Amino acid sequence: MPIIKPVKGIYPQIPEDCFVADNATIVGDVTMGNECSIWFNAVIRGDVHYIKMGNKVNVQDGAIIHATYQKSPATIGNNVSIAHNAIVHGCTIKDNVLVGMGSIIMDDCIIESNSIIAAGAVVTQKTIVESGSIYAGMPAKKIKDISEELISGEIDRIANNYVTYSGWFKE
Repeated sequence: MPIIKPVKGIYPQIPEDCFVADNATIVGDVTMGNECSIWFNAVIRGDVHYIKMGNKVNVQDGAIIHATYQKSPATIGNNVSIAHNAIVHGCTIKDNVLVGMGSIIMDDCIIESNSIIAAGAVVTQKTIVESGSIYAGMPAKKIKDISEELISGEIDRIANNYVTYSGWFKE
């Protein structure tokens, strides 16, 4: 059974068509859109500030979404994949973004639409990731522009696959 609990009287808002794995944790001021999936050992802590997620967001195994008290909420757009063991902290991620495995996005960053954060990248505080780009490294820097093939072949494909995968657990 997942841990889903209120903090200071504020309950997570999770639509019925979302999937939450048995050992995921979602607490406090968390609002999810439709067709989201929260996978095994993922933690979404809306205890110190709000976390808002759009439609078709997948938070994969071991990923963490948190915020900074009274300062930096976490806002995630539509069609976003947050891969295994990534940390998303007090930042804004717009639509159609892939956050790679083990990457870290720090407070007050803005990840513009149609972007990829490479696996293992560390996006330092207040970085603005340009729309249509790939950022990699420590600290993360732009390494190239994203192609239409990567948008449809990776960003859209992964987000759509996770809607399919979550359906397997609802049967």
